[in-house]
Parts: sequence; C-alpha cells; structure tokens
Amino acid sequence: MKLNAIIVEDEEISRDIIRNYLSKYCPNVNLLGEASNIEEGYNLINKHNLDLVFLDVEMPFGNAFDLLEKIENRTFEVIFVTAYDHYAIEALNNNASYYLLKPISIDQLIKAVNTVLEIKQKEQQLQNKILETKSIAVHGKITIPQQDGFEILDVSDIIFCKADDNYTEIHLSNSKKLVSKTLKHFEGILKEYTFARIHKSYLVNVNAIIKYKKGKGGSVIVSNGKEILVSASQKSNLLSYFK
Repeated sequence: MKLNAIIVEDEEISRDIIRNYLSKYCPNVNLLGEASNIEEGYNLINKHNLDLVFLDVEMPFGNAFDLLEKIENRTFEVIFVTAYDHYAIEALNNNASYYLLKPISIDQLIKAVNTVLEIKQKEQQLQNKILETKSIAVHGKITIPQQDGFEILDVSDIIFCKADDNYTEIHLSNSKKLVSKTLKHFEGILKEYTFARIHKSYLVNVNAIIKYKKGKGGSVIVSNGKEILVSASQKSNLLSYFK
C-alpha cells in the first residue's frame, strides 16, 4: 500500500531532510508536494486525495492547528513535526498519528510512517468489508457497492440478474445496476429468497414471472416484459416453484 503524502514545513532545510529520509527509508510514501506556509498547505490538501500530511507546528501567519481547523472532513493522518515538545497534548487532541521532534530521528520517522500505514490498511480492510455486496440485518434488502459507499436495494424490486463476464446486471422495474460481482455471487446472496437460476446467464425473481411458455426448456416473461430463455437443464428447477 502506498501513502499519498505532502510536507507542510516553512524551513527549507527541514523539508529537504524529510524528503530525503522518505526517499531512502520509506518506499511506501508517495510524496505529492510540499508547502512552506498555511495557505499553500491548505491548497495542496484540497488538490490531492491524501493519506498523510507531515505538518510543522509553528509557521508564519498561523500554525498547524489553524490549518486543521479549516479542514471540514479530514480523511488523512497527521504526523506533527516540531522543535518544541510542549505541543504534544494539543497534537493528540487534534488526532495526530505521531509526533516527531526535531532533529528528526530516522528510526522515529520510519516508526511514524509504519503507524500511519497500519491505520490506513485497517481502514481499507474495513472499507472493503463494508462495500461487499451482501444481505443485511433488515430482511429483504441487500447492499451493492458504489464509489462513495453503497446502495441498499429491496430484493422484491429485483426482476432478474444477468451475467456479463465478471459483472452482473441487476434489472429493476425502471433501471439496471452494473455490479463488479459474478452471477454466482448473487446466486449465493439471494438463495434465501425466491430466485431461480434458469440459465447460465440468468437468475430470475420467481415472483416477477408473469408467464411461462412451453418448449424444450421453455421461456419466461417477467414483469418488465422481457422474455428470457430457460435452459433444459434448469427447467425442472424452475417449475418446482409452481407445483
């Protein structure tokens, strides 16, 4: 995992030291920019999607805490860098991941970066777990992942699911959703509901079927008007719902 980071530090020599140490000893840090004051730091934070900010406490025209107060929804971790140890309590109150005293120790810098890396890895694992398509405690609903979170669907609103390579199209009454999960995955998620695998490419909500047409396998017409072929091998499975 790479940590996207910036340095906000008014002393050029300190920026050089941090940059060089990161380059040599912290390959997991991807340095995206540097700022020498609060305003430049604020602009860089708004420009990039950051995991980590190395932040000097004392700077011209304000300090680190002034900068953090301007950030409404902070998603990045902060490693404070300062020559003064009396800021430690305030740093902790601002949810600092680590507090480095100048002159910077290489070992402490590595430890600080590893601390942030561990935090971000745990966040990513939790995010991946949240974004898994799954049933939820409220019966009759499932979640499907989206870039900014997840969407909750009523199972009863799903008419059928169609395989599209490693994706699945979920067809609703007036729309469809494309999800990066296989049809087999949805077959497992929806197995406790009345969904029948009628074809290698189709999983159908039996409650949405309004007509069955005879044939070797036959076909079904569902509530949105679509006709879907039934494979011969799945015919008996489908008709078992209508005994």
